[in-house]
Amino acid sequence: MKSLEAMGYTYVPFLPGFDHMVRNLATVPVVSLGLGPIAGFGAAKVVQSHYSLLVRGQSQMFVAGPPVVAAAGQKLTKEELGSSRIHASNGAVDDDVASEQEAFERARRFLGYLPSSVHELPPRLTTGDDPERRANFVSASHATGARSIACARSSAVVDTGRSSRSAGAGRSVITGMARLDGWPVAVIASDPFVIGGLWTAASSAKLERFVNFAQTFHLPVVHLVDNPGFMIGRQAEQEATIRAGARALTAVYQATVPWCTVIIRKVFGVAGAGNQNHTRFHYRYAWPSADWGSLPIEGGIEAAYKAELDAAEDRTALAADITQRLNRLRSPFRSAEKFQIEEIIDPRDTRRLLCEFADIVAPLRATQPLQYAYRP
Repeated sequence: MKSLEAMGYTYVPFLPGFDHMVRNLATVPVVSLGLGPIAGFGAAKVVQSHYSLLVRGQSQMFVAGPPVVAAAGQKLTKEELGSSRIHASNGAVDDDVASEQEAFERARRFLGYLPSSVHELPPRLTTGDDPERRANFVSASHATGARSIACARSSAVVDTGRSSRSAGAGRSVITGMARLDGWPVAVIASDPFVIGGLWTAASSAKLERFVNFAQTFHLPVVHLVDNPGFMIGRQAEQEATIRAGARALTAVYQATVPWCTVIIRKVFGVAGAGNQNHTRFHYRYAWPSADWGSLPIEGGIEAAYKAELDAAEDRTALAADITQRLNRLRSPFRSAEKFQIEEIIDPRDTRRLLCEFADIVAPLRATQPLQYAYRP
């Protein structure tokens, strides 16, 4: 603003260097660490990255700071307006940390999974973690979910140590990077402890961005699925969930990196079909607890058998009879007999098979030109 007096005229807004920032996103890993108050163009620079974070209590981020916002009638402190808690939960940044030291540690960990540029492949490291190690899962338990696989510090499936991304926003979908037998991979997992693992507009946007990231840096994708479908209801419609979901599905179907899906439990509807691109070569496994279809039986009966139920003398009895009939058909083994699933596995073999996948596809990774540029 003060520069106007020195210049003697106003100018049409432009963003110096933004063209270079856009090219960088499609060429090299970009990390942004917000270590203090950030406003305007600075805020745009923070989010124009593959990984960004703020320091709790020290960093705030806003389109316009408190003085400008006060002129619009809202008197807020920096923390009230743009704290790290706000932006880590809404997805504007990927993480918030307790200190600057932790910020740099997270950045180093993140970059350790990636190549120096898209012209190289992600490096393999020796982790010392046995690829044949077995994990004890109770696959039939509805309490067993993807969170225990993808989120726990001492993960039972991936090599020891991982780097998570976008933990706060769209929390029904977990995204992170990990290693399998030393090979870096991108991990997507449903979190059934957050609205049952349903895809929302926010989680769909998160998944779209992460798949594009994996495609940009040649990371094979491991997808651990427990997805009952899209979020439904008035709020879901107001948030244009289907639009965001379609963009996520498009990202999945555009991806050319190697892809392995493990169906842990629920896979239903259009969102469930986003477990992988069914038209290309893929690896796909299922636990015996897998449950799939166009609609979950719970609730789906009312939609599929509405006419019969409305005409029944005893609606409750007919609904119970239909449920019993359908339950006899929903075993994943019946689907496997019809070649609807490639292999049903012992959950304890999940790590071994994923490590085998990583070893097999490592030579297939390629630094091919991108079909589209990464967008933050």
